[in-house]
Amino acid sequence: MGVEPACPVLLLFLAGIIIWVVEAEVHYYDFVLAEKNFTRLCKTKSMLVVNGQFPGPTIYVHKGDTVFVNVHNHGDYGLTIHWHGVKQPRNPWSDGSAYITQCPVEPGHNFTYEVVFSEEEGTLWWHANSDWTRNTVHGAIVIYPPHGFSYPFPTPAGEQILILGTWFTYDVNKVIKEILRTGKDVPVSDAYIINGQPGDFCACSKEMAYRWQVDYGKTYLIRLVNALMNEEFFFAIAGHDLIVVGIDGSYLKPFTTSYVMLSNGQTMDVLVKTNRSPGRYYMAGRQYYTDNLFFTGYDKTNASAILEYRGKYDRLSSPFFPEKLPSSLSGFYTLDFPDEPPYYFDFVADLRDDSTHPLKGTKVKVLEYGEEVEIVFQSTNLLNASDEHSMYIHGHKFYVLGEGYGNFNSTRDTETYNLVDPPYLSTASLPVKGWLTIRFKANNPAGVWAMHCQEGRHLIWGMNTVLIVKNGSNPETSIRTPPPNMPSCASYPSIHKALEVSAE
Repeated sequence: MGVEPACPVLLLFLAGIIIWVVEAEVHYYDFVLAEKNFTRLCKTKSMLVVNGQFPGPTIYVHKGDTVFVNVHNHGDYGLTIHWHGVKQPRNPWSDGSAYITQCPVEPGHNFTYEVVFSEEEGTLWWHANSDWTRNTVHGAIVIYPPHGFSYPFPTPAGEQILILGTWFTYDVNKVIKEILRTGKDVPVSDAYIINGQPGDFCACSKEMAYRWQVDYGKTYLIRLVNALMNEEFFFAIAGHDLIVVGIDGSYLKPFTTSYVMLSNGQTMDVLVKTNRSPGRYYMAGRQYYTDNLFFTGYDKTNASAILEYRGKYDRLSSPFFPEKLPSSLSGFYTLDFPDEPPYYFDFVADLRDDSTHPLKGTKVKVLEYGEEVEIVFQSTNLLNASDEHSMYIHGHKFYVLGEGYGNFNSTRDTETYNLVDPPYLSTASLPVKGWLTIRFKANNPAGVWAMHCQEGRHLIWGMNTVLIVKNGSNPETSIRTPPPNMPSCASYPSIHKALEVSAE
């Protein structure tokens, strides 16, 4: 529990000058570490937490304050508490680095930390610092401006702490102990969580997602904490831009983005304007995976919470999901469809060898809503088999700027473009041994739109890809909710299976 003394601000008059003297406050907290049962993902486990809370209690201070935290360890093993991002001038003894600045606080003992907030302002966090105990022993630190001072941005109407975490359905500390003995790799988490809850997309978690109610037309401050064990993490709010104003307890020049990525252990202060149609919007996050691409066993869950406008609207429909969050699904496709051929050669020459094998894959191209796109289709003559192609894009029409024979020349052929009255089509012919240039605006939101040759044999041979168009900035420029009676992909046999059955 924190103790809030009266605000010690003195107003002095010296030689006609008003001088503000801000004296620091002293706060006191008690942290009691003990085991407690928690149920997530349909399973119950006992885990070590502070004051019976998960995440743990938030420490509130002003810049320049000092906090004394008496840690009582009622758990089964020793640990320390680290004050992540706090400078602690001349005071390494309370830094909480196990076996570096102190030995662990053993079970049945206590230790009082002195935490000095000398220059930090914004959001930081505290956590256990012994092996993987921080997975369940952590919480936020809110550092307000000194008394008499304000934020370097308009004072928000309210604020919300969102702690991004990792959930294991078992005691991960026991597993880590065995891993340290055998040298195996660390375990993969069972889910990611926001303020202790996995959200609507995980087992036994529907309707358990953390909810934050807001009023329309306000600006709120969100304090983000990446408390995950290993991962960098994307975060976004459906239909809402984020204005980043601070990172790791320091302000920075504000910038606006549709999503953020927090490094492991990083904190971030962002502003959000509640200027969308009143409704419910998912606040979601997922891992930024950068390890070996051949390893697919990483945690692919989407952690979610819900930003909920106050007022009257249809609360039965599902919340909007942040389509601008990188990687829309995982394991089904990659986002690296190339902008150019893998290499150049004389595309229309009579090439009698088949050395240029196409790569089989599920690569897609992602487009921003409203983005203007120009595509040049180039025919080839491999094995003397050049053919006319009817190029078609689902969900869009396009302007045909030009076409011609031979290899496309970006200097010469662009001079022939019709930029005055080009035909507006949905299907266009790519000439034999030639090229075709089209241009269109990606204004059909959040669709996975097929782009392919319309000719049947070319289509089944794989002459196709998809364009994913992201949602716009409001519901009117976002994808509609899918109908409830959409066919299930697993409900019916494929056409190949059906043909096999009929043939029998």
